[in-house]
Amino acid sequence: MDRILVVDDAELNRELLYDILKDNYIIETAEDGAEALEKLRKYRGGISALLLDLRMPKLDGFAVIEQMRQNGWIKHIPVLIISSEHAIEIENLCFHLGISDFIHKPFESSIVLNRVKNAIELFACKNQLEQTVEQQALTLKKQDMIIQMQAKQLRDARDFRHLMMEYSSAILEVETKLKVLNAEFSQVYNRNPFESIKSRLKSPESIYEKLERKGYPVTLDSIRENLSDVAGLRIICSFPDDIYRLAELFIKQDDIVLVRQKDYIKNPKQNGYRSLHLILDVPIFLSNGKKYMKVEVQFRTIAMDFWASLEHKLKYKRDVGNTDEIVKQLKMCADSIEDLDYQMQKIRDQIDLSRE
Repeated sequence: MDRILVVDDAELNRELLYDILKDNYIIETAEDGAEALEKLRKYRGGISALLLDLRMPKLDGFAVIEQMRQNGWIKHIPVLIISSEHAIEIENLCFHLGISDFIHKPFESSIVLNRVKNAIELFACKNQLEQTVEQQALTLKKQDMIIQMQAKQLRDARDFRHLMMEYSSAILEVETKLKVLNAEFSQVYNRNPFESIKSRLKSPESIYEKLERKGYPVTLDSIRENLSDVAGLRIICSFPDDIYRLAELFIKQDDIVLVRQKDYIKNPKQNGYRSLHLILDVPIFLSNGKKYMKVEVQFRTIAMDFWASLEHKLKYKRDVGNTDEIVKQLKMCADSIEDLDYQMQKIRDQIDLSRE
């Protein structure tokens, strides 16, 4: 049975509450705040609820609440104020201090039983949820420590560092080819097919986490075979047709192999994400010969890239409120961006025609 502590300087009130609660709970009583704190210390986590009078000699109910706040007890023990006080200011102050409910005098048995029962059940669920969250946080922390340790082993391994050098070389190859195309367009067409190139090499932590999550072994061969985004580039273009023209010219080069293509511009993701993804086998030339490395290349317009950056922040920022509404607004923005991209492209075409 749960243990209830009833604190009131009036013996009659203690006896009334004892008679109401005795069949369902183990009842402890105290006639003032000092005795109440002694029993809270004595039983520690063994008190399931505290029924507390506010007006008492020596140490009143407010002093007991303050001591419970300082000791952290009020987070785990529901406090129900037993009082004839009906002033809204007092009730608001008590709720602000962390009490759970009020039981007004004179006592009605059914009200007392229901409010005590609800408070105990609510706190039991709350405490269980907090313990679950703490356990999950501890598990995640342990998993993160394992990932960090394994990633460090990867980072320190000579063969892994050599593999990362090969992926870096593949990025350089793609950048060089794209810059050559950009220079040619600048001369022949007096315009550039893309605005900028962003590249990144996946971190050891991300590599380890992704292999583990997908159930692949954490080996160099597994990285080569199962991960296609260790080396990645993002090409930012001004207009949608530049994306397709540049991608087509790039994959037509005789030493580039198109492994896979996903067109999220013509077929956007449900959340509105748009981009053209290419997985390529790109040759690199080392002292011992030529070998192919997988590289992921994403093509976006400036507006698509701005949208994706904002959506990424929402996905990984955990303290964002009203997420559903933000997701809805982002989807509307994505649709507007598509219209804007093609309107701007149409204006560009009109400008180009007027020059001819």
